[in-house]
This record gives sequence, C-alpha cells and structure tokens, in this order.
Amino acid sequence: MNRSARVPAASGGATMRRVSPGSASGFRGDWVVGLLKALVIGMGVLIVAGTVTLVALIVQRAGGDSGNMPPRALGQPAGTRILSVGGAEGRFAVLVARPDGSERVLLVDARSGRVVGELRAAE
Repeated sequence: MNRSARVPAASGGATMRRVSPGSASGFRGDWVVGLLKALVIGMGVLIVAGTVTLVALIVQRAGGDSGNMPPRALGQPAGTRILSVGGAEGRFAVLVARPDGSERVLLVDARSGRVVGELRAAE
C-alpha cells in the first residue's frame, strides 16, 4: 500500500472547494469592495480637479494684471508740462506747470489712472 508521507496521512476521498473569505460565516462583502472602489475613484477625481484648479489660479495670478496702466489724459490744457512724479499708498502725485505759469499737484489713483484730486497754491 502506497501511503502518503504527510502527517496525518492524506485522506483519499477529500475534495477541494474554493471558499471566499466572507462566505464561511454567511457575510458577503462584495458591496463593501464596490463601495471602497467608488470612494477611491471619487477621491482620485477630487485630487485631480483640485490640482487643476490650483494650477489655473497660480497661472492666472502670475500672468494676470501686469500693473501697466493704459495711457490716460490728465485733463490739463495744451502746453502743460510734467515737472515731477511721486507715489505713495495707491496714489501718485504729479507736479505740473500750466501754460499760464501756475503750478499744480494732481493726485492720480494708481489703479484707475483717474485724477482724484488737485492741489494748487492759493491765488
């Protein structure tokens, strides 16, 4: 008689059957695996969307407003000369000499380029 060298001896009438991890207790975890897959895919989509949004915002802010103002007229009569320019706190002052000989300081908004105020010596 040819006996198995394994201990205990292998039984000749045994059959093999596949058992899924949860089926022995009666619990089927297929829906849990499906739920986890859906959550992983959803979070992956959120990560990609967030990254794209972040890159778009960085590009927009880096290449957006260059700070250059379009050419503006200061609303002064022809022949007015600019003598000096100085800036502070979102505005800059332009000292102008008008053709009639008077000098004025024009306060200009740095964002819009509009004259927001005018200073002149008492006449």
